[in-house]
Amino acid sequence: MAKMLLEEEDAYRLLRNAGVPVPASALAASREEAAEAAARIGFPVVLKIVSPDVVHKSDAGGVVLNVASPDTAAKAYDTIVGNVRERMPNARIEGVLVAAQARSGFELIVGGRTDTSFGKVLTFGLGGTLVEFLHDVVVRVLPLSRDEVRAMVRQIGAYRLIRGYRDYPPLDEEALVDLIVRVADLFDNDRMLVEFDLNPVVLYEKGAMVVDARLYTDDTPVEVPCIEPEAVPADLFLPRAIAVVGASADPRKVGYAALRNLLSYKGALYPVNPKRTEVLGRQAYPSLSAVPGPVEMAVIAVPAELVPGVMAEAGAAGVRLAVILSAGFRESGEAGRLLEEQVMANARAAGIRVVGPNCLGIMLPPYGINTTFDPVSPKSGTIAFISQSGAVITMIVDWSLPEEIGFSFVISVGNQADLTFQDYLKFAEQDANTKSIIMYVEEIRDGCGFLKVVRRVTERKPVIVLKSGSSTKGRATASSHTGSLAGDYAVYRGAFEQAGVIAVESFSDAFQIAELLGSEGYPLGRRAVVVTSAGGLAVLSSDYAEEWGVDLITLPPEILEELNTLLPNEWNHQNPLDLIGDAGADRFARVFDTLLRRDDLWDIAIVIAVPSATMDPAHLASEIVRFSQHTDKMIVGCLAGGDSIRAGLRILRENRIPNFDEIEDAFRALGAVFRVRGTC
Repeated sequence: MAKMLLEEEDAYRLLRNAGVPVPASALAASREEAAEAAARIGFPVVLKIVSPDVVHKSDAGGVVLNVASPDTAAKAYDTIVGNVRERMPNARIEGVLVAAQARSGFELIVGGRTDTSFGKVLTFGLGGTLVEFLHDVVVRVLPLSRDEVRAMVRQIGAYRLIRGYRDYPPLDEEALVDLIVRVADLFDNDRMLVEFDLNPVVLYEKGAMVVDARLYTDDTPVEVPCIEPEAVPADLFLPRAIAVVGASADPRKVGYAALRNLLSYKGALYPVNPKRTEVLGRQAYPSLSAVPGPVEMAVIAVPAELVPGVMAEAGAAGVRLAVILSAGFRESGEAGRLLEEQVMANARAAGIRVVGPNCLGIMLPPYGINTTFDPVSPKSGTIAFISQSGAVITMIVDWSLPEEIGFSFVISVGNQADLTFQDYLKFAEQDANTKSIIMYVEEIRDGCGFLKVVRRVTERKPVIVLKSGSSTKGRATASSHTGSLAGDYAVYRGAFEQAGVIAVESFSDAFQIAELLGSEGYPLGRRAVVVTSAGGLAVLSSDYAEEWGVDLITLPPEILEELNTLLPNEWNHQNPLDLIGDAGADRFARVFDTLLRRDDLWDIAIVIAVPSATMDPAHLASEIVRFSQHTDKMIVGCLAGGDSIRAGLRILRENRIPNFDEIEDAFRALGAVFRVRGTC
C-alpha cells in the first residue's frame, strides 16, 4: 500500500486519543446526514470537503463557515460538493466533515514529515493561508524534549505576539507547548504515520485547538539508519610508511601529483609502479607485496577495475588505511556500485579502513602528509576542513595561502564507502591540533548517526557547516504545507541548529567564525563592550549589536568615573566607548586595564580602530594581545584599513587573536554563534 491520506474524521480520532484538543466532529455522506450531525454537535459548525485529492480545501470551494441551522448545513453540503466537482472534476469525494467551529484565535501550524536522512522531523510556525508566503517556521528532528519544544515556540518571529504585544494580551504558551509535545510523541511513536499537517492550530488566551488536520500513513515507511561508529585509532591517519600505488612520472597523471606532494613526508615512502624502477627520484616497486617494509597507508591511483585486486594485496602488506583517489565507482552507475562493493568486501576481509573512493585525498600539514593531487599544499594551523567536494578543497587551499590560514587536517570524503563524516568528526574531536571544524556538505546519509556524533563534538569544539542545495529548483511537489516548508535544506538547517552546529551561507563566514571560536572558544554570554577611536563606527556598532543579538552593557557609575579620569572630556560616556579620534595605543591600553579589573561585567570585548596619525597599529595590536592574555573573556579585533595596519594584523594573527576587516562581520559571526548556543 502506498502513502495514504487519512479521512479527517479518522485524523481527529487519532489526535483525540493522543490527548490533542480537536473539535467535535462527524463525517456526513449526504445532505441529510450533514443536517443531523450539525444539530447533534451544536452550532455554529463548519463543513469541509473530505477528499484525498483536495489539498487546499478553501481554494476548491470546499469549506463553508458559520453554519447556524440544520437547513443551512444541508445547503452547505450541496454547495461544497458542487464546488469541488466543478473545480476539480476528477477529485474523489468521500463525504463532508461537519465539525464544531472553533472561535477565532491566533493561527499556527504544526507539521511533520519523514526525511530520508534524518527520519521524522517536526515543523512549527505561523500558520493560516499565508504560511508558505511568510515562512516563519522552525524545523527540528525528533525526538524532542519539552524544553526543546518550548525553544521552538520562542524562536519564530511571531512569538512576540504569543507573549503579548502592546494591546494584545499574552496567549497560552504552555497549552501550545503541551499540544506540540503530544503531537510530537504521537508522530515519533507511530511507525505508520509518515507525514501530517495541522493548519491551523488556533491558540487562545486560554487553551489551544487543532482545527484542520491532514495525516498521511504508509505501511512501508522510510527506515533511516542510526549508527555511531567506534572512534578510529588516532594514529590511523599518521602512518610510518606510505605507498603510492599508481605512482607516475607523467605530470598529467594523478599518481604523479600524489607522489610529488608526499616527497617531503618524513616516513618511508614507496612508489608502486610495475613498469618503472624509479619515480621522481625514489625507488619504485612492481607491487605492494614487493615493498621491503610494512606499509600502513596505501594511496591508490589506478583505474577503478584494478582497485579490488590492489585492496586484496594491501591486506597482506599490512595496510591499515587505503586512500582511494580512483573514480569510477558508485558515482558512475550500477557497474561502478558493484565494483565499489567488491572493493569494500576485500577491504573488510583484510581489516583495512577506506577513505573514498572517488576522493581528492587527505592532508595533515602538521605532519607533512598530503596524499592529494592538489597542486599546492596548505599551511599548518588549527582548522579542520572536511569536504564532500574535492574541487572545493582545491579552491579553499589555494585561497588560504595568501590569507595565511592554516589547517590541522583537510579530508575529501568522496563516496564514503567506509569512513564517513562521523568518523572524521571523531578524529577531529581527538586531534590536539584541531581547534575548530569546517564542513562542506552536499548530503548526509545517516542523519541520525551524524547528529549523535556532532552533538557531542560541538560541546568541545565548534563545528561550522556550509550546506549546498538551498535553492528550491528540482524539489518535488509537496503533498502538504509541511512538505513544502520542511524541504531538505530546511531540515538540514534545523538539525544543525539542534546539534549546536553553526550553519553558514558562505566560506567567508565559515572561516571567520572558525578563526573566532578556534582562538577564543565559545563566548560565556552575550554581554559586550565596544572600544573604538572612531565615532561613526561606534554608532554602527550599536546598530549591528541590536541586529545580531549582542547585548551592549550599560557601564556602571564607578567604571564611568574611572574612565573620566583617563579619557578626554569629549568622550561619549557610554558603551560603545568612543575614545576620540586622536587616541593612541596608550589610551586604549588604559581602558583595557579598567575593563580587566571588572571583567565580571562583560563576556566579549570588541576593539575597533582605523588608521590615524596618532595610532601605531603594531603597538595597539600588542596591547590587544596583552588584554587577551589577562582574561578568559572573548577579545575580538576589528583593525580596519589597508597596508598601514598590516603590521598590527600580523601580530594579532601570530597570537591567534581574531580580526575582522568589516565590523558588521564581527557582529554577524557572534549572532550566528548565539543562534545555536543561546546565551552560551
